Amino acid sequence: MNAHQSLAIGQPLETLEAISPAAVEADPMVRFAGISKTYPAYRGKPGVNALQDIDFAIPRGSITGVIGRSGAGKSSLVRLINGLEKPTTGHVIVDNREISALAGRELRLAQRSIGMIFQHFNLLSSRTAADNIALPLEIAGWSKADIKTRVAELLALVGIADKHDRYPSELSGGQKQRVGIARALATRPSVLLSDEATSALDPQTTRAILDLLANINRELGVTIVLITHEMSVVRQLARDVVVLDAGHVVESGHVADIFTHPRHPITQSFLAEAIGDSLPVSLQSRIVAEPPVGGQAVIRVQVRGAGAGDTLVARLARELGLDVALLSARIDEIGGQHVGSLVLGIPLGIPGGEGAVTRTLAWLSQYQFSAERLGYVA
Repeated sequence: MNAHQSLAIGQPLETLEAISPAAVEADPMVRFAGISKTYPAYRGKPGVNALQDIDFAIPRGSITGVIGRSGAGKSSLVRLINGLEKPTTGHVIVDNREISALAGRELRLAQRSIGMIFQHFNLLSSRTAADNIALPLEIAGWSKADIKTRVAELLALVGIADKHDRYPSELSGGQKQRVGIARALATRPSVLLSDEATSALDPQTTRAILDLLANINRELGVTIVLITHEMSVVRQLARDVVVLDAGHVVESGHVADIFTHPRHPITQSFLAEAIGDSLPVSLQSRIVAEPPVGGQAVIRVQVRGAGAGDTLVARLARELGLDVALLSARIDEIGGQHVGSLVLGIPLGIPGGEGAVTRTLAWLSQYQFSAERLGYVA
């Protein structure tokens, strides 16, 4: 049993030993090495290459998002982690065990250290909340006294101690998911897999569930893997993100890095959906494609770090001698870092006109700011 498994509920994370970056790299919680997964032809349907050339690690104690469209390979990836599928090639290492090589009783024992939260809760309607949470403990052979104690701890942890005797039909969607989370934590797993766990919930309930998962990660040190198609979920909760497309990892890294410098078109499309257009409606309606006489070029700049947005306009004005206007600003905290979008107006009715815009874009590029020209306003 590792340190994460033996940590009591509510014990502060500070009691865990600090893990250095080198140790995280050398001892990840989940490791995919040379993975491919091919499903053979079936009943006249052609075979499917669900995953190809997958090779990445998930740090111990982290919250990592795995995002992709339908058919990207997310479900296959999660089924490899919990041993429900075997890779066609390669190795899956979970908590220093090659789960892809286990079978029978050894596999079942290993799966107890991997909790699973489902999109549609998967609760048994004939069992109360407490009895649903108790089920994996009964299967594992716990005593009735220990089960009773553990279930009470878990109900308190997920904030529904008063729902002990309620049946699923008597619970809201958020309460059902809290039962599902408690059940997934019952056997003290070291890894918690969240498979689209908030997709069936409204925005307010989603935020509450994500806050609960963040608290579980802090309190218990459990490694959480978020399988999702929603970048907003990754933005709120994850530190690292892996982007899947057509069975390939197309981009990965710290969430703040991906948000400020997305390279792949699929990542850019996810971000466009998550962030939306940061322009106020009043400004959007004024933007035109051709530069008006005496108008301004509209440039959107991605900034990162506390205070980065505060100084950018002043630095531009000072170093380039421009009268820069701040038209719009949005700052979020993503992966523990401040990430923002500033919309600037660069005056055209000065000597140099478009030259001022070119110099501004060159200056931003020099200092590694990601920027794009959106158009012009009068």
